[in-house]
Amino acid sequence: MFRFIEGYQGPLSIAETCTILKVSRAGYYKHKQRCPSATEIENEVLSELLSAIFQEHKERYGSRRIQFILKRDYQLAVSRRRITRLLQAQGMYTRGTRRKYRRQQQENPVVQNNKVNQNFEVSSKNILWFGDITYIQTAEGTLYLSSYIDAYSRRVVGYQIENHMRDELVIECLIAAVNREKPKPGLIIHVDQGTQYTGHRFFDAIQDHELVLSHSRKGNPYDNAVMESFYKTLKREVLEKYGFKTKSDAVMIIVDYLENYYNSKRIHSSLNYLTPDEYILSPN
Repeated sequence: MFRFIEGYQGPLSIAETCTILKVSRAGYYKHKQRCPSATEIENEVLSELLSAIFQEHKERYGSRRIQFILKRDYQLAVSRRRITRLLQAQGMYTRGTRRKYRRQQQENPVVQNNKVNQNFEVSSKNILWFGDITYIQTAEGTLYLSSYIDAYSRRVVGYQIENHMRDELVIECLIAAVNREKPKPGLIIHVDQGTQYTGHRFFDAIQDHELVLSHSRKGNPYDNAVMESFYKTLKREVLEKYGFKTKSDAVMIIVDYLENYYNSKRIHSSLNYLTPDEYILSPN
């Protein structure tokens, strides 16, 4: 997050950006004073070059062809593995092979019974949360948004935006939401059977915080209809409205929408035309 603030070129000041992203200015300035390692500097320069080559060839070149271009035009010997890693860190995937659309196989996935069964009505907050990931396209590459929604109030209780969709994206997002909301033991976390949610590390996080894991049935999006509806709204009201030129622009606009609009100002027909924040406080 500090690296994002450092590279942000928008109209907001450092103080305003830190406030919106909920990080301390002291932490940011401490980060700035740290000298990056030689490898970090090299990776940053190489990442910019890889991005330029990738965009020049309209996302058609994979690691093999980019490796050849680096050797021929820049006299740089770079392994295909490193090229792939640096491209994927920027959300860049060759056309037709985008990993974000794949459900990769893993050994011994942890799949729990569906404890919701499309019954989305609960009596109070922090009884049932829904979670999912969506992607955000920008001219600089792809970002990934992990979110958790409270079934009772339709409130966004947690979200995180990163350049990757590894399991730490959903784990860190969940832990931050739990620390903020402080639910009682037994809160149900309902998610799909994506690899991020069926891995042992995610299940360990569930158990460590005394939560209960529930999985949708394979190929049944209606089991997670609350998240489907939320992301449909986000895409209609934000993602389709803006053609994000940079990742920093995308982060700032989405954070502003979630922090300053969705929970506090956007009314929901399913909540008797109240906002999520109002619904929690209403007698219902």
